Amino acid sequence: MKKLLFILGAAVVLLAACDPKQTNKGADFELPAVDDIAMYQVNPRVFAPEKSLNAVAARIDSIRDLGVNVMWVMPIYPIGIEKGKNSPYCISDYKAIAPEFGTIDDFKNLAIVCHEHGMAIILDWVANHTAWDHPWVKDHPDWYTHDEKADTIIHPRPWDWLDVADLNYDNQDMRKAMIDAMKFWIVEVGIDGFRCDVADGVPADFWKEAIDELRAAAGKRKILMLAEGKNVDNFTVGGFDMNYGWDYKDSLVHVFRDGLTAENLFKADKAEYDSLPAGKKKLRFTTNHDHSTEATPCKEFTNDRGAMAAYVASIFPHGGALIYGSQEVGYPEPINFFKYVPVDWTAKPEIFKEYKDLIGLYNAHPALRKGTMTAWPDKDVMVFEKKQDDERFLILVNVRNEPKTAQIPSTWAGTETTDMMTGEKAKLDTTLSLQPFQYCILK
Repeated sequence: MKKLLFILGAAVVLLAACDPKQTNKGADFELPAVDDIAMYQVNPRVFAPEKSLNAVAARIDSIRDLGVNVMWVMPIYPIGIEKGKNSPYCISDYKAIAPEFGTIDDFKNLAIVCHEHGMAIILDWVANHTAWDHPWVKDHPDWYTHDEKADTIIHPRPWDWLDVADLNYDNQDMRKAMIDAMKFWIVEVGIDGFRCDVADGVPADFWKEAIDELRAAAGKRKILMLAEGKNVDNFTVGGFDMNYGWDYKDSLVHVFRDGLTAENLFKADKAEYDSLPAGKKKLRFTTNHDHSTEATPCKEFTNDRGAMAAYVASIFPHGGALIYGSQEVGYPEPINFFKYVPVDWTAKPEIFKEYKDLIGLYNAHPALRKGTMTAWPDKDVMVFEKKQDDERFLILVNVRNEPKTAQIPSTWAGTETTDMMTGEKAKLDTTLSLQPFQYCILK
């Protein structure tokens, strides 16, 4: 009888451990330091037309193989119908999941799977507006912004987002309800933070209030807060850990596509980091769900080689690396995230390997993601050093779709180096010839 009871008890424990409802709420997972983050953005609508959260979980090994340690999942909440366009950023319930994506247990399972694979998981949060058929519109119309006559709720201005209603942050009750909904995902589901949509459109003092309460609710667990914004008050007032490198991405396009000098990338990098408080980070990217609706990296930066060169120029000056799910297989066409777009995950394995190798170097060598940078101005080649402790790297990126010759800095000329992508060893001369969009990472 004792043996039988022991077996039954063990079975109950095992079943509980396998039940997504019995989530560990992230208790045993340690969030990576902000300087060490390599992020992967999940658009569920490129994984499957239905039950896409399970499809993401099924691809967890491939995603982790890229070397990323944070997964950002785009909105998975029920989508508004009234005036709707099927946008996942049009939310009718902050505490539920749209059947298209799966169930709350499917999401809890994804969180557990991420933690088991050494990845944090953060969720997109849309605090600027709701769907027109969100219950708050009828139950609490004073929670929304009204027109000059104060009798009609308006959409967010100055944008043309007619499918959503603008929230009124002068209303303290609405603020409390918003924070309560955010706590649900931290406390009950066990996620590790939020990527906050249109963060600059929401008062910074609200973010301060929300982030303080979320960190308190998380207890000993650390959470990551990423602002989709570029205002310095995201940090100085709001308390975010990261925000967007929008200006740097614009400079990448101007340099690679429009012919501005490579030196402009150093100027853009400096401008973004000059105003940044210590310990904070910019998210750097060559694409995301917004940009890929217009052009994917292999088109925006001319071809696959241009896309990879731009990625090197993006992530190594200051870290903060992002991969948008689909770019790792060189998906060529725009992705409209308002609908299902199938991606062939077996396409271009050489591109997948290249991203994997780059993020592998990024992870293995702290100097590459957070070391001190020394830059040398040049018209056609981005030339810079990254150094930390006894590690020193020289990175060269040809930003042109034609061969160019780079001047080697005097401190590197004559140095024996190893090409970190090929393993080849060579002594540097005073110049180095580069093929179209070629990059070198030399140690």
